[in-house]
Amino acid sequence: MDPFLTLLHSFSSSLSDAELSSLKFLCRGKIGKRKLECVRSGVELFNIFLEQQLIASGKVAFLEELFVNIKREDLVSQLKQFVEEGEVNAPDDQPDAHEKRLQKAAIEVICENVGRDWRMLIRKLGLSEVKIDRVVAANPLNLHEQLVQSLREWQRWKGKDAKVADLIKGLRECNMNLVADKVEQKLLTLNTGTR
Repeated sequence: MDPFLTLLHSFSSSLSDAELSSLKFLCRGKIGKRKLECVRSGVELFNIFLEQQLIASGKVAFLEELFVNIKREDLVSQLKQFVEEGEVNAPDDQPDAHEKRLQKAAIEVICENVGRDWRMLIRKLGLSEVKIDRVVAANPLNLHEQLVQSLREWQRWKGKDAKVADLIKGLRECNMNLVADKVEQKLLTLNTGTR
């Protein structure tokens, strides 16, 4: 499935009726009144944008401007994140399948066991304050999601240099030895084939 369409669909489901009306109003200069009157959902509106080539996966300035105008900074930040991922995620800059599997397992354990001190870990991993703040702004009330998204941001930033060993080292440097032990235990069971 096209990740851009998936993103648009998630945007659509998070729009209120009032926000959809505002978006339609803001589009009057670009889209005919009759077409706009038929629009009943964000998906229908985004489809028109796609048909008229106002947006595409690499062309989101129009959509970003609309979200800024309706004061949906959370959607703006998701859009920026999507664009950054698209640029960075070149296949040759990704860890191999085995490392990805290990990272996925390690991140699951970390997310289950690291609480409010997650920022300390993310800083140890070298992620910038700007990126951390952006993750927090996109997920203001969800501590678990802030940690998950920060770790994904770290993976994207490091690319093929993202290693599980760095996660474990970061945990130990933050005195989160119990979590580091749990990660190592999980990786051991993965590598020996038992679960």
